[in-house]
Amino acid sequence: METKKTVIVTGASQGIGHAIAARFMREGWRVITCSRQDVPEHCRMDPNWAHHIVTDLVKDEDVTRFIGEANAILNGGPLHALINNAGVSPKTSFKERLGVLNGPIQGWREVFDLNFFAPLKLARGFASALNRGKGAIVNITSIAGHYVHPFAGSAYSTSKAALSGLTREMAVEFAQLGVRVNALAPGEIKTGMISPDYEAFIPRIPLERMGSTDDVAGVAFRLCSDDFAYVTGTEVFVTGGQHLL
Repeated sequence: METKKTVIVTGASQGIGHAIAARFMREGWRVITCSRQDVPEHCRMDPNWAHHIVTDLVKDEDVTRFIGEANAILNGGPLHALINNAGVSPKTSFKERLGVLNGPIQGWREVFDLNFFAPLKLARGFASALNRGKGAIVNITSIAGHYVHPFAGSAYSTSKAALSGLTREMAVEFAQLGVRVNALAPGEIKTGMISPDYEAFIPRIPLERMGSTDDVAGVAFRLCSDDFAYVTGTEVFVTGGQHLL
């Protein structure tokens, strides 16, 4: 009997992370998740969503605790995928995106702690389990890491650009463990948190629509499948072609 595959998804209580967890569940994977909030009660009714651990990945002690609890759940078994989805794009007290000329420098550190250092720490913490599963890591970056985005803010954009660079470095190092590392860069994705201002981007998207969370989840799942067994160090743009213009 084939052993059920296991994936860890961060930032899974809502939006893209929630859709990614749901996609892996539909494919029959066991899903271990974390986020700052608990997941909706109906999610726990799915036997594949076995474990959700409330975690603030900005805090070192929470990261260490999450790695320990998740590895205990794995119990020496393999991990087949790690999806580093959790991220933040904060605003200042004046409702402006955190930039070079506004907002506290400590705010930049917190953005990088979650958007950049957390994926690094989790990759280290689950390296052995991923090696056992000959698994895959998918880092969720952003179109804003490659182009100046009016709503993203400098702190968010540069943290995602750094994660893109980290993905390439991780791909080389983790190849020694038989683990693939790729990135997925969403464009304008319709979630419950998106503002009406984003509708102005639609004329600039060749496919003439905003993306859905399922669009992103489908690519994340495929990057972890055997169809991509010879693909590592790549960043896939899920933008409807927006990054081409």
